[in-house]
Amino acid sequence: MRRRDSASVVSSSILPRLMAAARPVAGRPDYQLLLVVVGLLAFGLIMVYSSSVVTAYTTYRNQFHFLFKQCISASIGLTAMLVLARLDYHVLRVFSVPGLAISVVLLAAVLIPGIGAEAYGASRWISLGTFQLQPSELAKLALILYVAHWLTSKKEQVSDFAYGLVPFSVLLAVIVGLLMKQPDMGTTIVLVLTAVSIFYAAGASLMHLALLSAGGAFLGVVLIRVAPYRMQRFLAFLDPWATPLATGYHVVQSLMSFGAGGLTGVGLGVGRQKFMYLPFPHTDSIFAVIGEELGLAGTVAIVMGFVYFGYRGLRIAWYAPDQFGRLLAVGVTCSITFQAMMNMAVLTSSVPFTGITLPFISYGGSSLITTLAACGVLLNVSRQTSVQHAAAAPAEGGGLRRWHRRPHLPRPGRRQRAA
Repeated sequence: MRRRDSASVVSSSILPRLMAAARPVAGRPDYQLLLVVVGLLAFGLIMVYSSSVVTAYTTYRNQFHFLFKQCISASIGLTAMLVLARLDYHVLRVFSVPGLAISVVLLAAVLIPGIGAEAYGASRWISLGTFQLQPSELAKLALILYVAHWLTSKKEQVSDFAYGLVPFSVLLAVIVGLLMKQPDMGTTIVLVLTAVSIFYAAGASLMHLALLSAGGAFLGVVLIRVAPYRMQRFLAFLDPWATPLATGYHVVQSLMSFGAGGLTGVGLGVGRQKFMYLPFPHTDSIFAVIGEELGLAGTVAIVMGFVYFGYRGLRIAWYAPDQFGRLLAVGVTCSITFQAMMNMAVLTSSVPFTGITLPFISYGGSSLITTLAACGVLLNVSRQTSVQHAAAAPAEGGGLRRWHRRPHLPRPGRRQRAA
């Protein structure tokens, strides 16, 4: 009898909350952010076809092979984005712990022979017939959700060493260890930067952030020293032209693509580097193809698109209705923006080489679906923000426009008027 009573109490307390949170939000999303996402996605489909036409025809005798699969992934991702944009993001807190646990299991399963699919010396995928699942992409979204939920529940303990920094460092160590066993240095860097950004936004101590930065720098030096291929990549970053046919080949070909494009490019679809010169032209190196075919104008437009995406995302985080929404918005915005900047920096030889895709634009089903789903969560936060603004406007007597104004503080030496 006691078990039944306790079960009924739990169901009566949790189920109404889930049902209430699952109701669609009636506010308006950030249409400017949505326009940027749709614009980058549409441009990405065009560039996937342009950059993959040679590889698709020589490998599959079908020049639309990669474009067709990318369109399927885009359809699934857009559906997930629309659903999550209407679903109250608070209900996602229930799935934060199970989502992280499933991601850790999948990251470990990739390392098991027979389950993980190995390619180019890395085991990062799980083969599911014609579709390959990349657990690291799911881990990004799961970690953002869990860290936002966990730090929200910590409140003032975030700045405490024992209750904030120590468990946060242990969690990062587990995820980083699994990613580096694949190995996947690029995703590891993006994931760590994203988690630290959420930690900072939650109110972490600057001293703790300094300790994390020092520990991360030391770990990076150790990882470069223990792996010969990472050391060779670092030396190639210092002087890629010293080994143009070995470790510096990828960077040299990328720089040649940008140089051939000039200011306006050689023309869409007319690029030559994708003819078996530039490695992975439709995935990791698609930004170099853009530089060759559309020139400096095309690359600057892409950079400005991601900069504006970051601005709108951080603006949503600033006006978020609660701490959980704020941390979710920070995590999603930083994850996508950091990954984009990392890809561009690698191909322009601004940082040592590591393989990582360009969000919305590079070919890749797992990456595109999870990125669009994360954007759905970000749009949902913006919808609830607009609802909160609309509810607060009548009480302030000045409408929505007044809510956005900064408070007028008295200047030094000026006397305040009597009430």
